[in-house]
Amino acid sequence: MSTHTVLGREVEMPVRIRSARAFMASYRVPADAAQRLIEYSGLRVLRLPRERALCTILFVDYIDGDLGPYNEFGVSFMVRHHTETGGGRFRDLRALATGKAGVFIHHLPVDGEFTLAAGREIWGFPKIIADFQTDHEAPVRRGTLSHDGSLIADFSVRPGLATPGRRGAGTSFDAYSHIDGVTRCTTWEMEPSGMRARLGGAELRLGDHPIAKELAALGLPTRVPMTSTVDRLVMTFQDATAL
Repeated sequence: MSTHTVLGREVEMPVRIRSARAFMASYRVPADAAQRLIEYSGLRVLRLPRERALCTILFVDYIDGDLGPYNEFGVSFMVRHHTETGGGRFRDLRALATGKAGVFIHHLPVDGEFTLAAGREIWGFPKIIADFQTDHEAPVRRGTLSHDGSLIADFSVRPGLATPGRRGAGTSFDAYSHIDGVTRCTTWEMEPSGMRARLGGAELRLGDHPIAKELAALGLPTRVPMTSTVDRLVMTFQDATAL
């Protein structure tokens, strides 16, 4: 078991999140544009039919965990695992369906100083401090995110139908990050419960912040294929490995 010292406080691995909740949407965006956006990472986006890539945006409310309570907003892309030597549309689809792809964290604003420091120092997550207004309990989940006085996103999701699943069944996959010229890979496990999903159901308004302009350049907001809400998330984060 490893230990990290962050802002004078010891953090033992693995880091455990005992309770969180989230809402999210996954958009199909032009694969070439998405690849150019994450080229700095050295990773390759999954290429889906019609030369699309998957871009997910989400709000997470961390209620109880080793890093304390905080809000988080994420922009991520599904990518090929770094050990994958080949590619191709059908191979990418199979990796996505079998959980053998990875997720690259492109942006990760938060509203807590400790999680900012821990995220950057332990895993290399690209965390910045931003301003959040969120509602995870209303009939329509909503989050508004701003940074340096500029709006990034005003995002809402209407919950769908309950998704069947066996409680306690965890999901494992690799998350990728890149800061200070280093790409890292982190294994984490997620146990969701109270999940709801639907076709569509999201509304996204972008501001004039550089992150918003990146999303707009990908064609957002556009029709969203799938949205989901999660009432309770339990997560475990392992140490990161530099690639």
